[in-house]
Amino acid sequence: MSAVILALIAGAVIGLALGALGGGGSVLAVPALIYLLGFTPVAATTASLVIVTVTSATALTAHARDGRVRWRTGLLFAAAGTGPAMLGGALAGRLPAAVLAVSFAVVAAAAAIRMLRHRPAPGTAAPVRPLRTAAAGAGLGAVTGVLGVGGGFLAVPALVNVLGMRMRAAVGTSLLVITLNSLAALAVRAGTASGLDWSVIGPFAGAAILGAWDGKRLSAKVPGDTLRRVFAVVLLAVAGFMLLDAVA
Repeated sequence: MSAVILALIAGAVIGLALGALGGGGSVLAVPALIYLLGFTPVAATTASLVIVTVTSATALTAHARDGRVRWRTGLLFAAAGTGPAMLGGALAGRLPAAVLAVSFAVVAAAAAIRMLRHRPAPGTAAPVRPLRTAAAGAGLGAVTGVLGVGGGFLAVPALVNVLGMRMRAAVGTSLLVITLNSLAALAVRAGTASGLDWSVIGPFAGAAILGAWDGKRLSAKVPGDTLRRVFAVVLLAVAGFMLLDAVA
């Protein structure tokens, strides 16, 4: 099977997960790029940032039209993560491939466990704590910069629990945060992006964008908890495989 066809299939699956779950699907982009398309861990995290940026920015416009983006809060949250995202982007190129793979596997496993232990968002707003808000924003930026993932599985709970947002507004605002953090990390990695295989990344990103629209329709037909559990089990299996492969 050709690399372009594999990229289209992987992008469609990841976009489907993003559209159905509102975040977390992009965490599969890195293992797909490594194990299906032969990218190195450093190239995969850089390519993933490109895919995450394009997909998140596209989804952001749809949420903005529906009034689900809290621009001021999102910009402040992203500002705390911009510096760490740039530092993380610079650090990623200096880390051994095995360290990147193990770190990614740990984060992916944590995301899967969080999804399996999902609880409904609180009905009342939590008091905003500036230090916790800054820490959450910085942590998300660092994860985005180093591992090349959007971090929706971290951003949405942070916006709900730390800033007291409603779930729909948190999903829309998280896309703004993810887009800005990914752009910051890409700015640092601009020198490595020239060596990427754009004939693969382009179809991958395009399929992810289209898959996200189908994911939204799927979420209206299948219970969210069922989708979340299935995706979490798949993600946990991928994380386990990556961890075993890295330490073998």
